[in-house]
Amino acid sequence: MLPVDWSLVVAGGGPAGYMAAITAAEQGLAGVLLLEATPQPLGKVLISGGGRCNVTHACWDPLALVGHYPRGSRALRGPFSRFAPGDCLAWFAERGLELVEEPDGRLFPRSNRSSSVVAVLEAAAAAAGVTVWRGASLRQVDPLEGGGFNLRLRLAPGLAHGASSTLSADRLLLATGGHPSGRQLASQLGHAVVAPVPSLFTLALEANPLAALRGVVMDPVGLELRLPSGRFRERGVLLITGWGVSGPATLRLTAFAARALKDSGYRAELSIDWSGGCSADELRQRFRNARAQQARRQLLNARPWPELSRRLWIHLLDRHGVALDQRWADLRRRDEDNLLGALRSSSYAVGGRGPFGEEFVTAGGVTLGEVNLATMESRKQPGLYFAGELLDVDGVTGGFNFQHCWTSGWLAGGAIARAARAARAD
Repeated sequence: MLPVDWSLVVAGGGPAGYMAAITAAEQGLAGVLLLEATPQPLGKVLISGGGRCNVTHACWDPLALVGHYPRGSRALRGPFSRFAPGDCLAWFAERGLELVEEPDGRLFPRSNRSSSVVAVLEAAAAAAGVTVWRGASLRQVDPLEGGGFNLRLRLAPGLAHGASSTLSADRLLLATGGHPSGRQLASQLGHAVVAPVPSLFTLALEANPLAALRGVVMDPVGLELRLPSGRFRERGVLLITGWGVSGPATLRLTAFAARALKDSGYRAELSIDWSGGCSADELRQRFRNARAQQARRQLLNARPWPELSRRLWIHLLDRHGVALDQRWADLRRRDEDNLLGALRSSSYAVGGRGPFGEEFVTAGGVTLGEVNLATMESRKQPGLYFAGELLDVDGVTGGFNFQHCWTSGWLAGGAIARAARAARAD
């Protein structure tokens, strides 16, 4: 049989759990056990970024970095001042993984394979002496009066061979991500848990008037989501899909509006500024220029500026009843006003979430006020720590959710190793 007494048990073999276990072991803590319920640890790392793994983002200033977190932004200033994307870059480089920055700031492994990230983490864990049990999940936690925990596990047949279903641990880290088991355990241990809701999802439009424009990308656009509880605005790249809208601007918008959208039943009004932020005067001047320079050309074949999608321009002409074969010289003032208004603010009814993305990140989790964010230790239960998505923290797309996992795991692992040294010294 494998050992039953451990210095640290980490529940959850994701990025936060691995970072915490590796850090604690590298800083001298012996007897670190990592539990992963599935046959393959780090599964979310493997599938992220289309199999490339967006490890983090080249946002080096902690004050700027926290602006990418709809929940937890202010609280994360301290943690990010201690382990930010630059530290993450160096951490992986020291272990043989080079990260490469793309034009939009995202950082990927040079190999462009998420398996490279997984290999580095697994190798670092093995080198540090971390024991990994696959097919083992934490089912019950009983705090002991004198400190430490008794743990009961659920073991998958054939995966956790030789493992005991009952363990003891001096310290426990919960890093179970968005899985409900972690929230249930945290609640049983006295923590308030914010109910999770989907974050980072696309929007489905009612009767989707943009369906024929599937695949069109506009950059930048301005988005405004109008909900009973308020308005949310975003600017950036928009992708038109068969069901509605997607792209970075939409994902960021829904992340910040996640709870308000949930409360409204995912029904809202979406206003899109197709002009890229042009003022009314600037846009009218573009029309004047087009009328002067392309007077004899049909509207169908002559957009008011070259970056405007031709398919979108034809859609707007058709939607507002403007004849496609009309020449610029013959464009009536009423039709021009309608087109100018549509380019600056076209309204669409949101009827729900799109079919992809919402399962990847959730908003909600353990209330941050009940956790010491310098150490990630519970303020309710000594010896209990949290890291990663289980906390009420979520970021927008672009590597920010992984960065929180690396940061919180690194802080927790270091604090656990220090606490163990201090206990031995006493």
